[in-house]
Amino acid sequence: MILPIIGYGDPILRKIAEEIPQDYPNLKEVIANMYDTMYNAYGVGLAAPQVGFSLRLFIVDTSPFGDDEDLEKEEQDLLKDFKRTFINPKMLKEEGEEWGFNEGCLSIPEVREDVYRNEKITIEYFDEDFNKKTEVFDGLIARVIQHEYDHIEGILFTDKISSLKKQLIKKKLQNIMDGKTRPDYKMKFIAPKKGR
Repeated sequence: MILPIIGYGDPILRKIAEEIPQDYPNLKEVIANMYDTMYNAYGVGLAAPQVGFSLRLFIVDTSPFGDDEDLEKEEQDLLKDFKRTFINPKMLKEEGEEWGFNEGCLSIPEVREDVYRNEKITIEYFDEDFNKKTEVFDGLIARVIQHEYDHIEGILFTDKISSLKKQLIKKKLQNIMDGKTRPDYKMKFIAPKKGR
């Protein structure tokens, strides 16, 4: 089922999400709905707070990056086959040089900015069957994971850009909060109440 994606300005996007108990009701259904929602919006990652659940859960599927001809064949193949569900993840290490990449976010449509992140991460998490894993990722996969991990910490990619850039996108962000932005996927905005 395709869920509406929560737009910029909603307080849920600023909360530190809660750990998920193993007996969380309908978790598999929540995960399946998140994948449906992400694919419908042509995203490569989606965190539970973006669909209204304040849970430490996000999904990643970097296969759309696998067609990027600017990347080496080896990296294209890696990205094409990378699909993971991260439950209760813990970022253990972020290391290596910071590098810039033009990021966007399904909760912040029509806004893209260069964001600098470490090139390599070590993360511990549970998969959809609650098997515990510790893995090391780098490159674009690490970046997508870092972006989604930020979501469960209440951090948005716009928090990582300069104050000048923030000023330049202020109107676009206001338009999202006012519900004036219309991406080609279902969204839920915090448009102000009438009569205020």
